[in-house]
Amino acid sequence: MNNRMLAEGVFFIGAIDWDRRLFDSLIPLPDGTSYNSYLIKGNEKTALIDTVDPTMTGVLMGHLNRLEIKKIDYVIANHAEQDHSGSLPHVLEKYPEAKLVCTPRCKEFLMELLLIPEGKFITVNDKDTISLGNRTLEFIHAPWVHWPETMLTYLREDKILFPCDLFGSHLTTNELFVTDEGQVYEAAKRYFAEIMMPFSSHIQRHLERLKSYTINTIAPSHGPVHNKPEFILKAYHSWVFDDPKNIVVIPYISMHGSTQKMVRHLVEALTERGVAVKQFDLTATDLGKLAMSLVDAATIVVGVPTILAGPHPNVAHAVFLANALRPKLKFASIIGSYGWGGRTVEQLDAMMANLKVEVLTPVLCKGYPKEADFIALDNLAESIAQKHKENKFA
Repeated sequence: MNNRMLAEGVFFIGAIDWDRRLFDSLIPLPDGTSYNSYLIKGNEKTALIDTVDPTMTGVLMGHLNRLEIKKIDYVIANHAEQDHSGSLPHVLEKYPEAKLVCTPRCKEFLMELLLIPEGKFITVNDKDTISLGNRTLEFIHAPWVHWPETMLTYLREDKILFPCDLFGSHLTTNELFVTDEGQVYEAAKRYFAEIMMPFSSHIQRHLERLKSYTINTIAPSHGPVHNKPEFILKAYHSWVFDDPKNIVVIPYISMHGSTQKMVRHLVEALTERGVAVKQFDLTATDLGKLAMSLVDAATIVVGVPTILAGPHPNVAHAVFLANALRPKLKFASIIGSYGWGGRTVEQLDAMMANLKVEVLTPVLCKGYPKEADFIALDNLAESIAQKHKENKFA
């Protein structure tokens, strides 16, 4: 079998972007990424599953030329975001007879984003199928994974699921299939935390639906292909269904050492009480690592100095991120130092509106922390430890 083949007549023809370090001008890519496109040859018709980022159009077109593809009947657009759809205009220009298959909502997006004319589309409903002759494509609507128009494509005869962003990872490798599960687990968890975690309730529903399918291979649109799909299915099940763990995440900033002293004391107090801690200095933190830590954590404690009567901007950014990602957190608190006053607690509390958490009594001190402040931190640590035990967070 060709080393770029998932099965006989099913080819990986995507692009590997070794050097990209930022996604959406926002998300760090420490390991680069890939844009996975797949070609399926039936004995009557040929289908292309997704395309690639427009910066890599030449790579995709090169693969099609090397495979001597003269005709494409269907181009399947699982998702309208441009890292998957951006090369569609070039593909449709080269293969003008091809029809673009997608959900009705995706059609709207692609017409708006890429100015594709309405006559190029075939829209499909949930569970609709298209025959390639000896192969059948089934379309599974999966809205809010992670856009409202998303669908998954299932190749029935080969039992291959093409889920676009779902189950993906920003990871560059020249190996088609997963070989290092530890490396892929971390990359996939980072990807889940940054992109999929806000939609966990929707993903729960879609995971339940997928139980009715026999899946031998999962071919996502980023990262290597899962030829042992139970690995990534089990990971996703844990991330979206399991209770949080006995973990406290502490993102913090300290301008002159006072908040840092409080953080160090709280970490020691939590450690003495058997609570795991993940601490992040926001002057140097990879926000992807912070996002990953929130997947499993039960509690977040924000360490913040007051600046211009409010929270330090780096801390505000981290709280905004946590609020947007909507992790499974159950408790939250704030510690820090101020000089003459302000509304730090009120402002940060208002920024946590999406988090369904119980807010534990904040600990703020004026200037450098004193004995009473350390006692308050011990009390906060005790409260956290007791809350975790009561909820049986392991």
